[in-house]
Amino acid sequence: MKNTAQPLLEEYQLGDLKLKNRVVMASMTRGRATNTALVPTLLMAEYYAQRASAGLILSEGTWVNPKSIGFINVPGIYTREQIEGWKLVTQAVHDKGGLIFSQMGHIGSASHPDHLNGELPAGPSAINPQTQSYTPDGFKDSLTPRELTIAEIRQTVQDYKQAGQNAKHAGFDGVEIHAQAGMLIPQFLSLSTNQRTDEYGGSIENRARIIFEILDAIIEVWDSTRVAIKFTPVMYTHVGIVTPDEETIPMFQYILKKLNDYNLAFVHIAGPAQDLTGTPVEILQNDYFSHFRHHYRGRLMANLGFTQQTGNAILKEGKADLVSFGQLFIANPDLVERFKYQLPLSEANLDTYYTGEEKGYTDYPRASHGGAITQAGIK
Repeated sequence: MKNTAQPLLEEYQLGDLKLKNRVVMASMTRGRATNTALVPTLLMAEYYAQRASAGLILSEGTWVNPKSIGFINVPGIYTREQIEGWKLVTQAVHDKGGLIFSQMGHIGSASHPDHLNGELPAGPSAINPQTQSYTPDGFKDSLTPRELTIAEIRQTVQDYKQAGQNAKHAGFDGVEIHAQAGMLIPQFLSLSTNQRTDEYGGSIENRARIIFEILDAIIEVWDSTRVAIKFTPVMYTHVGIVTPDEETIPMFQYILKKLNDYNLAFVHIAGPAQDLTGTPVEILQNDYFSHFRHHYRGRLMANLGFTQQTGNAILKEGKADLVSFGQLFIANPDLVERFKYQLPLSEANLDTYYTGEEKGYTDYPRASHGGAITQAGIK
């Protein structure tokens, strides 16, 4: 495959940002903020800088407030110390000519008292999401949370706005709202975890309300073209009872139609990790991304365990504008160069995904054009 035939390697204008290529590094939890303050570290700065040849980097999901925490060693963006830590990361990426967005999230009812000084987590309704939280003592089953008050929902919206402001102070180039399965936003969207009877429950419009309140708040801080949102509409694995139901398709049709009124950086859609036959969303099985492209007029980013070949194909077909890669970036910090020169890809070590150390994080080798291996690091 000649480089000229690779849409992945084409420059792309994203609002007022020019991306070097259409290869995006997806958000991946790596568990390296190994300090009680959940502050990004120099090791994390090195990791992101090694991957700065991506057209855009999306940071690991980052907590917007102390009540949003649900996984150990994941950084936050709600304290001054955390902002200073993220400055190390964004500066390292920018020094390498890269661009980076902060992915900001809240885990809602899927948290655990071990993360919350013994307090119960809170969610849309007092319903156990039937999932697990990764605590300092290992994985623990979720509990029945308490229901968020309207005042707490409104404060959470403001916490997202403040996190967006903090991301700007930290030097990020934009933000992505983490609305993937298992998190607080999908808990509001789901019939199984949202049985409220106020303005945040019941109808599709009410259950989706929090999305647009968060977007409206963040757009007071950032230009809309620097704001994105990521969904996993059909996720089934590892998310307990937050799974697709009979209102999932009309819910996302409503969301996408309303998002057309926002000039966002992009909407990021993750594809199905399993066969959808026999599920309430079976109709999406054969041409998944076309469905979202049909309903959304703005820029669309696709995520589905893409390879170089399938990533180029979906761009050529016009079903997406950008493609995000997750696991391939773990073992291939120079993924873009490997795509460009048709170099073999290294395999990631699953055992070191969340270990909190340099091994399996910043020590993956970089390939040279001649096939030799060099160490990937900040030069």
